[in-house]
Amino acid sequence: MKDKLKLIINNKFNKKEKFFIKKELQTILNLYAKKVSLGDWKDYGLSINKKEITFDVYQRSSEKPIYRISKNLNPKNKSEKFYILDKNGRLLRKSGNLDSLINEVEWTKLKLVK
Repeated sequence: MKDKLKLIINNKFNKKEKFFIKKELQTILNLYAKKVSLGDWKDYGLSINKKEITFDVYQRSSEKPIYRISKNLNPKNKSEKFYILDKNGRLLRKSGNLDSLINEVEWTKLKLVK
């Protein structure tokens, strides 16, 4: 009995993303660097679970994050892939494109009230 073997070269299968891709992380870190240089943000952290990846922004390292830039790994709709949450967990904005999401939010108007 002869087995039929096939050689597959450059097999492009749908690989699920498990982290921010390089361009997404670069966009987030560029925003972070700008806000750190202005003195608004002090620290960051990354949270990873099966449903989402989150870039948490802190004003002080001992507090809750003031903003959470999240990537939904299994979005029901393409417009829900990226979203930003505030300190209280309220949804500020969501989008299918991270660049447009970050550019649409007016970071200067978002101030912490103590």
